[in-house]
Amino acid sequence: MANKSIATFRDLHERDGVFVIPNPWDVGTARVLASMGFEALATTSAGLAFSLGVPEGVLNRDQVLTHCRELVEATELPISADLEKGFGDDPDTVTETIILAAETGLAGCSIEDHTGDADDPIFDFGLTVERIIAAVEAARALPHDFVLTARAENLLHGRMDLDDTIKRLQAFEEAGADVLYAPGLNKLEDIRSVCSSVSLPVNVVMGMPGATFGIPELKEAGVKRISIGSAFSRLAFGSLMSACREILDEGTFTFSKDAASFTDLDAIFGKYQ
Repeated sequence: MANKSIATFRDLHERDGVFVIPNPWDVGTARVLASMGFEALATTSAGLAFSLGVPEGVLNRDQVLTHCRELVEATELPISADLEKGFGDDPDTVTETIILAAETGLAGCSIEDHTGDADDPIFDFGLTVERIIAAVEAARALPHDFVLTARAENLLHGRMDLDDTIKRLQAFEEAGADVLYAPGLNKLEDIRSVCSSVSLPVNVVMGMPGATFGIPELKEAGVKRISIGSAFSRLAFGSLMSACREILDEGTFTFSKDAASFTDLDAIFGKYQ
């Protein structure tokens, strides 16, 4: 199952058109998304953290890789993992993380240049590139294909420098990454600029606050892959919080009209028994 799904993941990036890769945060949501017809899934570091009642960035590598293995085993779809900065600053740790991640059956992962330090959030350019080179070398040394996504995090951390972001993405392409990703792009012209500045598939995330665009617009701009990030997770929590406010403030229970039916969920999950 794993080998087939890994090959499928590469094919999704090489065929014509754009595809959506939504982000489950547990086995149940993975199976629901698979039942809806999506062709691949990606983990969400924030969604996982929130589901465990902790902030993003506090889970260790063992916890995250255990979660990845659970999602790989949950469906037959290829899974790409959000591995944040690779659970370490130095390239050797990134190498180790890629090897361990591949052992879970993942079809790929992303490595970002966010340091985790609010006072100095982005790795220096030189170290950033060294880390991606290490990730690429580790991925290429594996006995099977592994799709590596390299992320430039400037825009999520107050560094609104599109030129530097593109410079980093171009360096990641030269280093041998498979997919490029700069979360936080909220102007269609900026998305178009990124896509025209590189030759690799570009991932964008939709569902963040700010401007959102439809699949036809993103396809026209040159996007290959669209992820959802933590948006589905936040939607679920938002629905829960709205229902609680209705009960506490209004004393009513009309929220249930928007709930998934017991029958539908039972049917989806029953297929895995």
